[in-house]
Amino acid sequence: MSLLTTTPTMTHNLTELLSKIFGFEEFKGNQKEIIQSLLEGHDTFVLMPTGSGKSLCYQLPALIMEGTAIIVSPLIALMKNQVDALRETTGSNDIAHVLNSSLNKAQLDQVYNDVSAGHTKLLYVAPESLGKAENIEFFRQVKISFFAIDEAHCISEWGHDFRPEYRKIRPVVDEIGRRPIIALTATATPKVEHDIRKNLGILEGRIFKSSFNRPNLFYSVEEKGEDVNARIIRFIRKRPNKSGIIYCMSREKVMNLSKLLQMNGIKALPYHAGLDAKERSANQDAFLSEECRVIVATIAFGMGIDKPDVRYVIHYDMPKSLEGYYQETGRAGRDGGEGYCLAFYNEKDIQKLENFMQGKPIAEQEIGRQLLAKTSTFALTPMCRRAYLLYYFGERYDQENCGACDNCAKNRKTMEAKELLKQLLQTVLELKEQFKKDHVIDVILGCDTAPIEDFHHDKLDSYGIGSDYSREIWELVVERALVLQYLTESTETYGILSVTPSGKKFIKKPTSFKIVAPEEEDLDDDEDLDDDDEVESSVSGGRGRTASTDPALYNILKDMRKKLSIKLGLGPNGVFPDAALEEMSTLYPITLPELKNISGVNVEQADRYGEEFVRVIRNYVEEYEIERPEDYKIRTLPNNTKQHISIVQQLDRQVILEDIAISHSISTDDLLTELERIVKSGTKVKLNYLIASELGEDSYDELKEYLEEHPGCTLDDLISEYEDFYSEPELRLAMLIFSCNQ
Repeated sequence: MSLLTTTPTMTHNLTELLSKIFGFEEFKGNQKEIIQSLLEGHDTFVLMPTGSGKSLCYQLPALIMEGTAIIVSPLIALMKNQVDALRETTGSNDIAHVLNSSLNKAQLDQVYNDVSAGHTKLLYVAPESLGKAENIEFFRQVKISFFAIDEAHCISEWGHDFRPEYRKIRPVVDEIGRRPIIALTATATPKVEHDIRKNLGILEGRIFKSSFNRPNLFYSVEEKGEDVNARIIRFIRKRPNKSGIIYCMSREKVMNLSKLLQMNGIKALPYHAGLDAKERSANQDAFLSEECRVIVATIAFGMGIDKPDVRYVIHYDMPKSLEGYYQETGRAGRDGGEGYCLAFYNEKDIQKLENFMQGKPIAEQEIGRQLLAKTSTFALTPMCRRAYLLYYFGERYDQENCGACDNCAKNRKTMEAKELLKQLLQTVLELKEQFKKDHVIDVILGCDTAPIEDFHHDKLDSYGIGSDYSREIWELVVERALVLQYLTESTETYGILSVTPSGKKFIKKPTSFKIVAPEEEDLDDDEDLDDDDEVESSVSGGRGRTASTDPALYNILKDMRKKLSIKLGLGPNGVFPDAALEEMSTLYPITLPELKNISGVNVEQADRYGEEFVRVIRNYVEEYEIERPEDYKIRTLPNNTKQHISIVQQLDRQVILEDIAISHSISTDDLLTELERIVKSGTKVKLNYLIASELGEDSYDELKEYLEEHPGCTLDDLISEYEDFYSEPELRLAMLIFSCNQ
């Protein structure tokens, strides 16, 4: 029986049903109000961040109301997960079904029969299946309670996952028979929200929005360098029992990175659309059951995955939009616990994404470029990342310091810029609110560009008014003005700036307006600078000296750096930054390749200044008999060939050499050659298990003793000494084992 006839007691009944069916004692956020709206027959738009319980907003009313709810969803895996969960929750196999092209005739008939009999309360369909003529005809003959459009951002060309089939939903609904529509999404800018409501014809419907702020998430962006793999490995090793997701741009990167992590003792599995369906499902299940701690994936992974204790999300590559970034980072800390969101930024990655757009319609390219520009701004901004992210989704964040992003965790200097903001706003108004950011700044700086000449903007009062400051300063003023809603940037007109009512009020009565001062900006008035207290995030633990840092070595290295910087006429950071010295004093790098894996050390610095530092560290380690951290030893892929990767994995499983050679269709000699290449590349492999099976303990001890007594001994030397007793392959293997144990 429907609760539509029991409106006076509906609130009480909803809470009881929530507990009875789903086992929850209370609703989260505005779930109850959303459900109430749908039960009352209203069209409803829901904007609710990942992990807030969107699914419940249509699942509970579907179970209550008469008829079958049609749930339009973009992914088969997502639909299947929800159907399985509902069947388990309710104890009924016909309560929910999936209707798609993968069903055979018998399965399809079963779905039709269960829906016709009134047993099925939720029917999940893809947008393509919804519009099939035979399905439309069937839906017209059954009682539909409502239509739920999940992942509704797919409707908008400005959404991060636009699907043309979604734009056909409303005509199909009209053909079937108009019923209430609920549209749900976790990521929608004001522009996308309007597109959704307009396309579905629910502009007059009720709107429910939850805050996009996830206070438990820590946002950090680092420049992607050659040492990115080593940094990721160290990051994960510091969180040995925590689950995480790593997103990569391509399937190839997913496979290589997952294998690299496995080689370094990290339980990681790949996930992408190119894998066999069984393997994808098995890897997903292993992650959910914590058989593996890390999933390396393309964006194909994560939609609808109910794992509340994901503790970190790493973006190996920046996504193509902030909607995608927000949705993917939102998979961390869904239980309200800590969640660390680390992204690696490289301008070349952004250029690659831009290149992917070649050949697409011009309008689509322009949209894509704007979305990428916002992603780049987020990655490069020195301001609070949380404030910028919330601004992007139409939400204002007024706190000066969020305490949970890398920028706010730094000792930031701010610059009073109220006069600059006033000049900016006046310039936008003088330009009749008809131009984009770059042109506005060009006018303020007094640039000699063709558009300025064409429009005679060099005659304006604002022309050159801000030439005393750099373009970087003015870009920061624009950013901050947008975030604090003194300016708006129209998506409809591809980024034209307009002054808001708050901005016009500011011109008349300016108040304090501060921006983060660029590090290299020469500011005349020191009083304009404020030192914010350094913030150590409870999520990240801060970036200060760790408990494991060796203070004696740190002081030695700091003194070395000081003397070298004076000698070279450089600032100390021009040699190595403090953070790099701290890590050196923790991990004790004793070779140049190891030094290059230290965070904050670039290849040029290592090559130029590194030899003396590693010599001092090596002597220090020997003098004080320091045992270096085992987890610093990072394996690297010798190359990207499947053969090398497979060999290392087989060695980890302690497969005998003969079987490894057979599996790769190579001789034992060729296998030993491959092993020598792998070891020479710096990859750490475990070969001790081969002593018993291939050499014998006594034989190896004899050869080991000789090698210890003769440093620098070559294979030829060893053959000359032992050719009457051992074969060449045995001697090669002994040298390999000995080398790996050094």
